[in-house]
This record gives sequence, structure tokens and C-alpha cells, in this order.
Amino acid sequence: MRAAEAVALFCYQVKKWIGAFTAALGGIETLVFAGGIGENAPAVRTRICDGLGFIGIELEEKDNAANSGVISAASSRVVVRVIHTDEEQIIAKTVCQVLGLAIRRSP
Repeated sequence: MRAAEAVALFCYQVKKWIGAFTAALGGIETLVFAGGIGENAPAVRTRICDGLGFIGIELEEKDNAANSGVISAASSRVVVRVIHTDEEQIIAKTVCQVLGLAIRRSP
């Protein structure tokens, strides 16, 4: 029960931020889902996007379920994308920059 409430709250908060940023920007052309949840949770993406048709977001459920690169419907005014993100690498690079450490590249 608590897990379901946590997911519901998470989706609500994300939807609220999308609405706020869309208003502040005067509209959006693209919405990107990335990271663990954004890349791998079609149900969460659906729940977030439900009710955002007024800003031009419509999902293509088959593409969303398949974690396709573009999950918006052809009729959507906003392109909705799913993009792979290597979160661990980004965190490691940021920590190295903050600590002033050199980043070694693998051969």
C-alpha cells in the first residue's frame, strides 16, 4: 500500500513540475524521460503524461510499452522521448570535477 502511494505521489509531483516548467517556458517542444525510472517504467511514464494533453502531450502506448526512443503519438504536439542515461558515469564525472581529480579514460 505504501509503495503504491509513493509511486502515486512521485507521478503527481513530476506532472506538477512538467506543468510548472511548461508554463514558465511558454510551452515545450520535447519532453525527455531518462534514468532508471524514465527509461524502464512505461506505466509510470503513462501515469505522468495522463492529463497533459492540454499542453500537447499524447503517448503512443505500444511505443511506450516497448521503451522506444520516441513514445509520443503522431498527433502529439510535443515529442516525448526515452533516452538512455549512464547515471553512474555522470555521478562519477561530477565527483571527480568537484574533487579536482583527473578522469582516466579506458583504452
